[in-house]
Amino acid sequence: MKFAYRFSNLLGAVYRQGNLHFSKDGNSVISPVGNRVSVFDLKNNTSETLPVSTTKNITCVGLSPDGNLAILVDEDGSALLVSLITRAVLHHFHFHKPVNSIRFSPDGRKFVVTKENVALMYHAPGKQREFNAFVLDKSYYGPYDETTCIDWTDDSKCFVVGSKDMSTWVFGAERWANLIYYSLGGHKDVIVGCFFEKDSLDLYTVSQDGTLCVWESDTELDGLVLKKSRDKPKPLRPGDEEDEVMEEEEGEVIRGKPEAPNEKTIKNVRYQHKSKHFFNKEGDFNNLTAAAYHKPTHILVTGFASGIFHLHELPDFNLIHSLSISDQRISSVAINSSGDWIGFGCSGMGQLLVWEWQSESYVFKQQGHFNNMAYLAYSADGQYIVTGGDDGKVKVWNTNSGLCFVTFTEHTSSVTNVTFTSSGFVIVSASLDGTVRAFDLHRYRNFRTFTSPRPAQFSSLAVDSSGELVSAGAQDSFEIFLWSMQTGRLLEVLGGHEGPVSCLCFSPVQSILASASWDRTVRLWDMLDSWQVKETLPLTSDGLSLTYRPDGQELAVATLNGEISFWNPQTATQTGSVAGRHDLETGRKETDKITAKQLAKGKSFTSLCYSADGESILAGGQSKFVCIYNVKEQMLMKKFEISCNLSFDAMEEFLDRRKMTEFGSLALVDEGAGDGDEVNISLPGVRKGDMSSRHFKPEIRVSALRFSPTGRSWAATTTEGLLVYSLDGSLVFDPYDLDLDVTTASIRKQLRLQEWTSAIVLAFRLNETALKQEVLETVPHGQIPVVCGSLPDIYVEKLLGFVTTCLEKSGHLQFYMTWANNLLMLHGQKLKNRSGAILPTLQALQKSIQRHFDDLSKLCDFNMYNIRYAAALSKQRGVKRPAEEEEQDAEELSEEMSEASLDSAELTL
Repeated sequence: MKFAYRFSNLLGAVYRQGNLHFSKDGNSVISPVGNRVSVFDLKNNTSETLPVSTTKNITCVGLSPDGNLAILVDEDGSALLVSLITRAVLHHFHFHKPVNSIRFSPDGRKFVVTKENVALMYHAPGKQREFNAFVLDKSYYGPYDETTCIDWTDDSKCFVVGSKDMSTWVFGAERWANLIYYSLGGHKDVIVGCFFEKDSLDLYTVSQDGTLCVWESDTELDGLVLKKSRDKPKPLRPGDEEDEVMEEEEGEVIRGKPEAPNEKTIKNVRYQHKSKHFFNKEGDFNNLTAAAYHKPTHILVTGFASGIFHLHELPDFNLIHSLSISDQRISSVAINSSGDWIGFGCSGMGQLLVWEWQSESYVFKQQGHFNNMAYLAYSADGQYIVTGGDDGKVKVWNTNSGLCFVTFTEHTSSVTNVTFTSSGFVIVSASLDGTVRAFDLHRYRNFRTFTSPRPAQFSSLAVDSSGELVSAGAQDSFEIFLWSMQTGRLLEVLGGHEGPVSCLCFSPVQSILASASWDRTVRLWDMLDSWQVKETLPLTSDGLSLTYRPDGQELAVATLNGEISFWNPQTATQTGSVAGRHDLETGRKETDKITAKQLAKGKSFTSLCYSADGESILAGGQSKFVCIYNVKEQMLMKKFEISCNLSFDAMEEFLDRRKMTEFGSLALVDEGAGDGDEVNISLPGVRKGDMSSRHFKPEIRVSALRFSPTGRSWAATTTEGLLVYSLDGSLVFDPYDLDLDVTTASIRKQLRLQEWTSAIVLAFRLNETALKQEVLETVPHGQIPVVCGSLPDIYVEKLLGFVTTCLEKSGHLQFYMTWANNLLMLHGQKLKNRSGAILPTLQALQKSIQRHFDDLSKLCDFNMYNIRYAAALSKQRGVKRPAEEEEQDAEELSEEMSEASLDSAELTL
């Protein structure tokens, strides 16, 4: 099945809101991104997005002490229990109210959730098999306003809760005779953080106005005495849980409750206000927004609204470090287990930073586009993706690691289009600032800037297959501009369109430029014949997007009436069309006056892309769906729902009737909030940009689609970010030429008889991935050339594609490289005759080899450096060796290290 694609990774966004977490080993950061969670491996420099999603944006994440379980809670209080080992959802739960924070106890037996002014303690799931994973243990009342933060003592006997009413409450996790609850004041603003000292009941509380209070307890943790029950404990029944909760609530309300005679001598826990410290002595830092405390090293990290953070050593409040890392509000702070790395999240700019405070250097620094992403393009080998956004930035992402490795900021306005040249090392971008810029990926610089004689806003861009001609279409002057990449000079201005030029595309096989315009025409310009119009294709409506098939024999055009028309560019005749307006299934925005069904009449596809084999076409627009059509049959094959996040607008077909009042929809009411969230709707007429810095619900849309040249994945720039969908071969059973004799037993029998070629043919006829891999890895290394030579032609391409897939993930590098080398050497001429069909496979193979080559090069360089260092160290300590032996060893080492990289380099060439 060719459409078995599944979501594999989210690029372009690294942090939105919520609290950050480090993994148990401290080497990974767990970051909430919208309604998904991304895990960034700081050691291996890779990222992974978990295949789970909530119904709205995630606001808080709770991580179990063993690092195996995570609880994700969204804006409405809906929670998911997720296994970080299997990446699966284990349980669904709803707290019915927004949750402010969630925290597991250090022993992993309980977790506390704060919502409104209540703290709820649950039995932690996973310790035993249970029907309900979330079992309420106790409810704690005390604060009069919303609760904000939680911390536990190291032995899980007590926890502390901070509140917006400027008070801090210490509660006992068990029924302690000398500590039921304790309320602490001392602050004049909202409590941002409260932390217990290591193995102690001593407390630190931090408030939003930059005040730190130090509280000293007169009782040690060992001094807590368990309250003795007057009655014999009864066995637990389903109804006992609520009784226990009510007893605890009554025990909190009745403060003067008489104690049992044997408890009169027990002294209650008391706190003393030891000291108070202020962060903003000079008045520079007005708002403290996030705080974290590392108990073993006594380090307190505080983040401020101005983007500055401080490191203090407690309890003496000695300033260790102070730095400005952003010009935006720091939303979340986390410290890893060793205390060396500090993670910061800035929701305003979508930044995620990891700072090593001892060496004062960045371990990790990533930022997505903080406005909408407008366009994307794959490099020729599928290894990189370039994106342009409304923030004027051009970012390049590595598809293997999922991270951005370079950002170009030369544009001063929105970037409307980006593309790679055929070499893969030059990026060209068009912008509304009136420039087209070319960037070099070797030196990371802007080496060409193309401009028009009169200022123009460029909305479309195309580069020919040689990389020499650069063309851009203007949306205000209706002209197309042509430049030379070599000289940077303007070659020609093509006029003729009577409306804005919406899309440009060069033919992959000819020097012909196709342009679509709002004047209901597609014009084909001959680049070899004085840039004249070769053909004009009439459309039924305004042209919005066009693309050539990879072989250049077909042209697809999306128009404003929701149709996709297919044309033969040689004969200028239409070969077919698809009416896709109803396939978009657009949703209704909360501010729309008409229904989604009526809105669909004005919707259309705004982005098109052929698959690598040219048999199908991807289409997307102002909708949460991406449609994939079969070109030959002109029918819908599959629809991908790119998001289920209800925090976006236009996600649902019908409005929620519960939000409708006699005064209209509640979504249209300005809800002025006192804590800086401001109002919930954008200014009238504003569709993109900063929405006048208001808090708003972005509209879901797909702005661009691209298929990878390897044919194994496709990517879409959406409101949510850059979504990558990869081919999933494990989803379907797709045999080839199946017969009664083709069974697992017969294949293994051929292996025992050492009939390697027969076993491979049978395995590929059954077409099960695990079995194919078993058969290939059973073939002796010396027999690989013989097997490749005797393989039928029809199975050569299949085997080459499978070897390419295995090479991406397998550690048997030399083994699979030998397979690929022999297949290419023995069947090179036959494969060359079908180069168009197997080009995606060869590009995927090149991408895998290049990645292994880069990894091996780094490893070899690191090992050689270590050996030289050890040799120099031994010489310094008096261990003398003859100079000839040292030189000989170094030469042998360098030769051995370079063998593997040379093999891969030869195959790449």
